Amino acid sequence: MTDTPAARRPRRDALENRAGILAAATATIAHDPHASIDTIARSAGLTRRALYGHFEDRDALIREVVAAGAQRFNAIALSIHDDDPRIALARLASQLWTEASHVQVAASIALDDAHVLETADALAPLRRTVVAIVRRGQDADVLRTDVAAPTLARLVEEAARAVITRMDASSPEARSLAVRAVLSIAGLSWREAVALLARHPELLEEHR
Repeated sequence: MTDTPAARRPRRDALENRAGILAAATATIAHDPHASIDTIARSAGLTRRALYGHFEDRDALIREVVAAGAQRFNAIALSIHDDDPRIALARLASQLWTEASHVQVAASIALDDAHVLETADALAPLRRTVVAIVRRGQDADVLRTDVAAPTLARLVEEAARAVITRMDASSPEARSLAVRAVLSIAGLSWREAVALLARHPELLEEHR
C-alpha cells in the first residue's frame, strides 16, 4: 500500500499534538510542579481523555518533560570548550540561563521526591561537565580547593538552581546574578567575578 500524504497526516498530527502537550506541561509545571493532569490538559486545550491518548499517566508525561529538558541542558554542556575553567563555568551558567523556563521545570521536578532519581539520571552528562570544569579549575588553582570537586560541583548546581527558581527570568540583572552566584560558590570573590564578566561581556549575551 502506498504511503500517501493523506496516510501520513494522522501521524504528523499526533506528533504535533504530543509536542503541544509537552509544551503546555512544561509551562504549567514551571508555575506549579504539582499541577494535576486535568490542569495540564486544560492548558493544552485538551480533555483529560484526549491527553491520556498520548500519555498513559502523569508520571509518563513528567518523565518526558524531564527528558526533553535534560536533552537541552546536556547539549549546552557539551558545547562548552573554554580552556579557562572560570570562563567555562560562567559561559555554562549564562547559556543555561537562556533556557531559564526549562531549567525552572527541571529544578521544580527535582525538588519533588518522586522524581529525584530520574532527574539526576537525565542530567548526568551536564553534571559530569560541571565536575570536570571544577576539577580543572582546582588543578589550575583558580577555583577553591577546600572542597572535593564532586561536592563543589553540587554546591554550584544548588546555587544556580536557587537563583533560577527564585528570580524573575525577565529581570535585566538576573542572568548576571546567576553567573556571579555560580562563580562565587566556585571560589571567586565578588570583585573577581565582576572583573571577569567585564573582561568577557560576551558571556552575558543570550544564545539561542
